[in-house]
Amino acid sequence: MNKLITIITIIFSVSINSQSVLPDLNLTILNGEEVSIRSISTDDKIAVVSLWATWCVPCIKELDAISEYYEEWKEEVDFELYAVSTDDSRTIKRVNAMVNGKGWDYNILLDTNNELQRSLGASTIPLTLIVKNNKIVYRHSGYSSGVEFELFDKIKELK
Repeated sequence: MNKLITIITIIFSVSINSQSVLPDLNLTILNGEEVSIRSISTDDKIAVVSLWATWCVPCIKELDAISEYYEEWKEEVDFELYAVSTDDSRTIKRVNAMVNGKGWDYNILLDTNNELQRSLGASTIPLTLIVKNNKIVYRHSGYSSGVEFELFDKIKELK
């Protein structure tokens, strides 16, 4: 029994530690360029990473809600939002049209093979992270109205 508890404790601590920093992955920007996900949050720069998909209604609601306040919030606190689409090869064609139609002024990255999603252990989306110096300092899964204000409060705490 003690061995089982020890094994579970080790597995749990390894899974927590593996998710405390951004993985060393390259993602594609909408224009086709590759960018290292670790390059988004260096030198005390705060980054919000939101995993979403065009077919995910809660994801779209969350990004729409943040969009209403994004410019105002960026004036108060220096941060960038990276909306990482997890759309696969069948639905990836919808991303550009949706982003343009919604007028989202975010950095849009593509995770078509779900590498980032898998490495973060994200079983569901939306998944929203706050990252500072490549360390994940806040993690929230799902969306309900008003959670965007909780997100901004966490961002302000980090400045």
